[in-house]
Amino acid sequence: MTKVEKSGSTSAKVLYKPVGLAGSLIAGAIAGKIFDQVWKKAAPGPEHEPPGSLETGYPLKEIVAAAALQGAIFAVVRTLVARGGARAFQRATGEWPGD
Repeated sequence: MTKVEKSGSTSAKVLYKPVGLAGSLIAGAIAGKIFDQVWKKAAPGPEHEPPGSLETGYPLKEIVAAAALQGAIFAVVRTLVARGGARAFQRATGEWPGD
């Protein structure tokens, strides 16, 4: 596998930290909204709120399904936002913030 981006310097990594933190917060908010919309369409029955891990009114398989779906959505959104932020940082500074 070849590297497309050049390795980032220490200063680029330090300068990128606030950008990465802001991106993570934004990604979490976006992922939460996406998950809520997906769960409303996927949820069985009239209840549209996702089950919490300590709620006894739901079967374990539904709780695990909700957690797996939420985790998958969060991971994909976080990756897309992080990658987009890194690309924008690279365009602005000429340095890749990772590696």
